[in-house]
Amino acid sequence: MQIKSITDQEVQQYRAETRGTTQRIHFNNAGSSLPPDVVVDTVVNYLKEEAIYGGYETEAKYKEQLNNTYSLIARLINADKDEIALVENASSAWGIAFNGIEFKPGDEVIISEMEYVTNIIGFLNAEKTRGIKTRIVYNDEQGNFDLKTLVEAISAKTKLIAVTHIASTTGGVMPVVEIGKIARKHNILYLVDACQSVGQVPVDVKEIDCDMLSVTGRKYLRAPRGTGFLYVRKHILDKIKLSFIDGFAVKSVSQDEFKLKDDARRFELYEKNRAITLGLGKAVEYALNIGVDRIWHRVQQLAILMRRHLNNIDGVTVHDIGDQQCGIVTFSVSGFEAVAIKNKLAEKQINVSVGLAQSTLIYMDKYHLTSVVRASVHYYNTEEEILLMCNELTLLLKTVASEVYPK
Repeated sequence: MQIKSITDQEVQQYRAETRGTTQRIHFNNAGSSLPPDVVVDTVVNYLKEEAIYGGYETEAKYKEQLNNTYSLIARLINADKDEIALVENASSAWGIAFNGIEFKPGDEVIISEMEYVTNIIGFLNAEKTRGIKTRIVYNDEQGNFDLKTLVEAISAKTKLIAVTHIASTTGGVMPVVEIGKIARKHNILYLVDACQSVGQVPVDVKEIDCDMLSVTGRKYLRAPRGTGFLYVRKHILDKIKLSFIDGFAVKSVSQDEFKLKDDARRFELYEKNRAITLGLGKAVEYALNIGVDRIWHRVQQLAILMRRHLNNIDGVTVHDIGDQQCGIVTFSVSGFEAVAIKNKLAEKQINVSVGLAQSTLIYMDKYHLTSVVRASVHYYNTEEEILLMCNELTLLLKTVASEVYPK
């Protein structure tokens, strides 16, 4: 089926519905996207009502809309709403899932070189406290995950395959669907960190065939900070043990026993920010109304354009490799630390970020990178904004060159 491209008129509409686009060029969507105005207004208006009518009373008024957030998320990733738990961020979601697995000493976890720092810390901690072993499957020379090596790494002791769909400091994309087929064939638990992918890439948990998926709201979903969710396949709910339980997690309790809820809400705590929960729902609804397949198509077009222009600048090195790449573009500028480029562009109201070595430690160490400039595009960005950033980089390098080699 041919994807209908997002038109220039639609881009202008999305920009008009996003106050932040009038203030600066925002290429830090992999850090935190600019939210649509409707998301901001939803959060602010809810908080105002809480201040006037009371927190519990306002929650009761918006009960249906708050519950609808689960349905919207389920629709977004092709899950059942009972498989969704709302949490503060992807790290919380990932930690609930990973730490809830009953590992035994000697159990093996297979990971990739693309893992995020929080996940690496989780693996290291489990090695020290629970006696597991971690096996890394590296990408090949072209930057593609080696599925053959993954199969060879599986043993009778393999308890979990845990991969990050899109890494923090490189634009490569992991073949999560193909990995899922291998995990299912060998009956191995499968955890996917989709922190950077949901909102920019179509994510279908049934197609991926993962058991658990962790997501944050603030990145490509354009939701408020402090939002996220965890997907847990209903058939493995009882395999994930809870490290902390409050009254919200149970369906019944007596002086002698309690029974957990039959859905993923057992992983939640009662007290959370209802205003930003509504904001998360609005952000998901906004993305669904556009169509994530259309968003992904435009993000790829913009990222290809950015890489092309950056590659044409003498002194700029683009680091992204692999057959499939995303809206995260990473590069270095000769003679400049990444943070200096970030600061120089910020003076021109252009937002980029710095990808530190520890963020994707295995990958960065492999390629001897200490930091990179990370420019991440979204569908509301424009070709003109990309040209403006590249022109600023060109002028900066020319200025330095003229100072070193004056006429």
